[in-house]
Amino acid sequence: MTSEAPQGSIREIWRYPVKSMGGERQEAIDLDERGPRGDRLWAVRDEEKGAITSAKRLPALLLMTARYLEEPGAQAGPGAVPPVAIRLPDGTEVSSGDADVHDRLSAALGRRVSLSALRPATDRDHFRSAATTADEMRAAFGVEPDEPLPDFSSLPVSLLAELARYATPRGTYVDAYPVHLLTTDSLAAMRALAPSADFDRRRFRANLLVESTRGEGLVERAWAGGTLRAGDAVLRLEMPTVRCSMPSRAQADLPADPLVMKTVAAEADRCLGLYATVARPGRVSVGDPVGVELPDRSRLRAWTDRRTASFKRALLRAAERRLPKGS
Repeated sequence: MTSEAPQGSIREIWRYPVKSMGGERQEAIDLDERGPRGDRLWAVRDEEKGAITSAKRLPALLLMTARYLEEPGAQAGPGAVPPVAIRLPDGTEVSSGDADVHDRLSAALGRRVSLSALRPATDRDHFRSAATTADEMRAAFGVEPDEPLPDFSSLPVSLLAELARYATPRGTYVDAYPVHLLTTDSLAAMRALAPSADFDRRRFRANLLVESTRGEGLVERAWAGGTLRAGDAVLRLEMPTVRCSMPSRAQADLPADPLVMKTVAAEADRCLGLYATVARPGRVSVGDPVGVELPDRSRLRAWTDRRTASFKRALLRAAERRLPKGS
């Protein structure tokens, strides 16, 4: 690692009580091994497929927002999930404790679903993914029939294996890692490339928005593999965030904009932001300075990373060929 360098400050903090729904802006939050306290402790389950689902497959989830009715405590997690209220697309509200919550969500989504509190990792059946097809994967990631699927080779083999069997890493409702961060410089770089596109930061559902000071385009790309220090917490910056079609979809107060993901795909290899894990738990507040210790960029490390990525790409291509076609 190289020495730590100041990179800006925390501009916004968000938590998302229900997976794929809009969330709550916070002035400060505690980070632990689960990520921001209270983040994604609820999810919607597709009862027809028998699996946890997201806005990749049910885009109307993006038209809903959620808030906690009680502040999540230090033990928030499986067995200790506080109730939530969900604002539906028609402006009405339903709470997790209402007897008709599943029926009202089903009516809003046009599909039989249920609202599910987070369960422990030992409940394998709860997290098991539904069978999918190549066409469904392409639709979820907004990929044309003649385009390759996104490159997931930066994911560890163990996580790839987990996500091959389960809708989310067991014991969580996150897509891959517990923390997602984005910089204002990256958003500005995308706007400069496509001035007519709406690169509103809310489209990307970051937990931490960093007000970066470098002004060097996609600055966090160089941070991947390093560590970030903010407030009392230290994060391991695991990998660039591979984007699906969600940022281009309509959200509660944002219209659909296909140019958003077309630009990210063409100009940023479909990645924007970083996934992270919590190396040292602690409290982070808006305004906290951000320091980044950059990763090892030695030639040996680069060669090893390339060989590993090449091996994983071969595995992913083989897995893609085995997916059934059609919808």
